[in-house]
Amino acid sequence: MTSSNSSDATVHHYTREMAMIHQVFRRESRLLAELVQEVRPGDTERSRILAEHWRQYAVGLHAHHTGEDEMLWPVLLPHLDLDAEQVLAMEAQHHGLSDGIEEVRGLVERWESRALAEDRDELVAALHRHHRQLCAHLDEEERQVMPLVALHVNEKQWQAVGERGLAETPKNRLMIALGAILEDTSPEERREFLTRLPLPARVLWRLFGQRQYRRETDRIRGRRTAA
Repeated sequence: MTSSNSSDATVHHYTREMAMIHQVFRRESRLLAELVQEVRPGDTERSRILAEHWRQYAVGLHAHHTGEDEMLWPVLLPHLDLDAEQVLAMEAQHHGLSDGIEEVRGLVERWESRALAEDRDELVAALHRHHRQLCAHLDEEERQVMPLVALHVNEKQWQAVGERGLAETPKNRLMIALGAILEDTSPEERREFLTRLPLPARVLWRLFGQRQYRRETDRIRGRRTAA
């Protein structure tokens, strides 16, 4: 779930933005387990759609974590003494999450081709484990590390982290990524986030992006729809 303070006007915008991005991974990891569980045995059309969605999710999560490891923590660590242990713990947890992601990757590849019930059930169990491990990590990062980021990372450095993530997102998925971030936001969070985007991006979102994101979520979630 989103940090309970994410809409509080006193919370630094770095913290709010990170909570919004984290919510994407919390939501999608939870939904993946639920959606896979609902796939009927032999329905390879659905298994292939969800397998591709998992791959997009895994690429996004990897990019997010490597962006932190390579762009954010090196900027933050020189400002810290004892608190450095908390940042180093985040790096270690990223490596630990990689093991669970690799387990899911292998199970996805086995399940998608035939959509067997036993493969589905094993995959669902692994997805639940990944979701629990990921949420524990994100909760700790928001609680322990993001207040340090707000204190010690300047605006230019923060923007560089965002630009790194933007550069790693395929151009044809930029509006989908934006929609995923905005889906669970409050009206205030949405306005603030969009205000910080370049004008062309805001125009594209209004004209095309919202419809593109709706089509994508309808395809992935079936009868479920984006909030």
